[in-house]
Amino acid sequence: YWCKLAYWEYRTRVGRLYAVHEASVNIFGELPRGNGFCLGQLPAPHRSRAVRRVRGKIGRGLLLSREVGGVWVYNRSEHPIFISSPTLAPPGAVAVLKVMPGYSAKVFDYEQVGGSGGRGFFGDGPCDPHSVRISFAKGWGPSYSRRFITSCPCWLEVLLN
Repeated sequence: YWCKLAYWEYRTRVGRLYAVHEASVNIFGELPRGNGFCLGQLPAPHRSRAVRRVRGKIGRGLLLSREVGGVWVYNRSEHPIFISSPTLAPPGAVAVLKVMPGYSAKVFDYEQVGGSGGRGFFGDGPCDPHSVRISFAKGWGPSYSRRFITSCPCWLEVLLN
């Protein structure tokens, strides 16, 4: 596998890690949307109204693609997605990129990271420097009432191998 996906609702991880072996994977809300990681198949014992509302906006979701030199995200939903990655900001800083429906962004640059190891801190706890965090429909950071991604109802952690 080249990455594993972890789905979160606020501070709680939901379901198991999903290993990605193909060069690209669709991540979507409900079936049928083709092959990929269907969030609708994950357990939902005590889902809040805010989480249900945001999950209803995921729709066709996104396409995560490993390409030469990096990882790209294509927003296939009808709502923006918000992305944070160690290669989207200068070292020690946090940048949250808003990707509108129908648009894409290179969210991880392998060359930029190089051989750097260790862990970084992103305000809401330790973060793997080889991970990308994606929130569905809700932004976070200095410009938002939600300071940290763990305040977002539905988000995805991409753990790169």
